[in-house]
Amino acid sequence: MVPEVWSWDAPSGGAFASINRPVAGATHDKILPVGEHPLQLYSLGTPNGQKVTIMLEELLTQGHVGAEYDAWKIDIGEGAQFGSGFVALNPNSKIPALLDRSDAKRPQRVFESGSILLYLAEKFGAFLPADKAARTEALSWLFWQMGSAPFLGGGFGHFYAYAPVKIQYAIDRYAMEAKRQFDVLDRHLASHRYMAGDEYSIADMAIWPWYGMVALGEAYGNASTFLSTKDYRHFNRWVDELLQRPAVQRGRRVNRSPTERNPTLIDERHSAADLD
Repeated sequence: MVPEVWSWDAPSGGAFASINRPVAGATHDKILPVGEHPLQLYSLGTPNGQKVTIMLEELLTQGHVGAEYDAWKIDIGEGAQFGSGFVALNPNSKIPALLDRSDAKRPQRVFESGSILLYLAEKFGAFLPADKAARTEALSWLFWQMGSAPFLGGGFGHFYAYAPVKIQYAIDRYAMEAKRQFDVLDRHLASHRYMAGDEYSIADMAIWPWYGMVALGEAYGNASTFLSTKDYRHFNRWVDELLQRPAVQRGRRVNRSPTERNPTLIDERHSAADLD
């Protein structure tokens, strides 16, 4: 029975019950560490976090020395995103958050992964087409990802892999939407090399970690098989092509704890040597 007015009587259960709560703001005082580079990233190697580290590694690969960065791990499972320092950067308490200290007198906070990608693209004049039509296309796909991925992760991923009970209706509802999204990508990539056309952009960096990780079998357990992602031929061509990019390979390793299966992952990144 659903009450007329909801109340938070008990945690909702599931994989993230310990950190879910119906209010915002800090739960404890915690000053964020600061490294030597102008760009300070506070993140975790989830799909949203990988977007930004891939972008930064792509910028460095392209020769933008000003894109050197410190990447500090924010353990969301332990509630680090509710520390006062992090909340000051992102009042929404979600990773990633970026602090640009290039202007020491006016440091700039940037939160929301799509906003960070756009900020960096404009700051360095890279990975966002100069042509107005192509730029608009890239931004359309960037915002498509921001609006669509919650249905893939918070919808399908949650009910398929993380919910404390399996609800067939919820799994079916979100699996249908997830497959529709994969079909959107597959149809588009049938006639485009990258999301914005012939030019690799922040749209690709935003979409790839979410949908590529599912296709590679690295997200939501057996989701790749369950959703038959192998059937999306043009999408998989794009996934494989981007996976070969050195900056994508490097960016995916940041802010992720090493495992026996993958000892090359790193909790923090403060110089290129950390990844070499």
